[in-house]
Amino acid sequence: MAKLIVVDVTLRDGNHSIRQQFTPEIAAKVAAALDAAGVDIIEVGHGDGVGGSSIHVGRTAAPYQQLISAVVSSVKRARVAIMLLPGFGTMDDLQQSFDLGATVARVACHCTEADITEQHIQLARKLGMFTVGYLISFGMATPQRIVEEARRMESYGAQYVNLAESQGYLVPSQVREYVHALRESVKIPVGFHGHNNLGLAIGNSLAAVEAGAAYVDGSLKSLGGGAGNTQSEALIAALKRGGFPTEVDLFGILDAAAVLTDELKKHPDLAKIPMPAVDNDAIMMGYACVYGGYIQPVKRAAMEYGCDPRQLVIRLGERKVVATQEDVVIEEARRLAGIT
Repeated sequence: MAKLIVVDVTLRDGNHSIRQQFTPEIAAKVAAALDAAGVDIIEVGHGDGVGGSSIHVGRTAAPYQQLISAVVSSVKRARVAIMLLPGFGTMDDLQQSFDLGATVARVACHCTEADITEQHIQLARKLGMFTVGYLISFGMATPQRIVEEARRMESYGAQYVNLAESQGYLVPSQVREYVHALRESVKIPVGFHGHNNLGLAIGNSLAAVEAGAAYVDGSLKSLGGGAGNTQSEALIAALKRGGFPTEVDLFGILDAAAVLTDELKKHPDLAKIPMPAVDNDAIMMGYACVYGGYIQPVKRAAMEYGCDPRQLVIRLGERKVVATQEDVVIEEARRLAGIT
């Protein structure tokens, strides 16, 4: 079996957990520790990618350019990655990221919208970046549809396709099915990015690897949206216990987690923010396949209209809501309350 490539997303997806407040100083120290541990690729930026900083989804503590520069200057061997969501990030953001030293571009979209990534994937390849097609919330579509979208990204020039299980909704047998379908249908490698809403992020990551995934994402201390990402420290330990080849050092990744914890403690406002947990809210969002960012609108609407927030989450899952459709939250809350 070829060596697994580990992508650490603490400094990007983990930014969601601390309200986008990673500073360049924190990013530099955490990246240096990840690099020393042997992590292959380190992703950095706003939780929603370069260009994501805004009032609507949260402003970063520093411009993404400063975060990239801090990480690039602190690593010796790891490649530095950015994520770009067309609509948040632009072609200019991609060019700037490359100019600052990012060498990996993960171009992302909702799992059924690969066609919006064509020009960004092509520009990243033209720049000479290692280019990834990144399908968000892939559990919301069938394996057959995901194969179609992955083939589009492959045709645009993506060098591997990453499956992001953004709601923590799938179970290991389902993850195997998706990864197997892709491995049978595309020529490029497959990666997996898990979330932990049902407590299955490690199990799902191992299932993906068993089915042939060559890249796997993790985040220190499980920082990330919803109940958090696959925890990098636990992931490396599980991979080594399972006999899967990775050059990431177990003691090193544990040390990196300790560095992150120490850095957050130095900032009282960040230290007070609750860390991701598999609590009742997270379980319901995962069970219903609803993006974790909806939890506050759900709670507000349930209180205003006097309905059960759990039933509201189930309704939203049945509607297959995608992030920012907050009007649907109110619509379904009114229906549950019997208001026409």
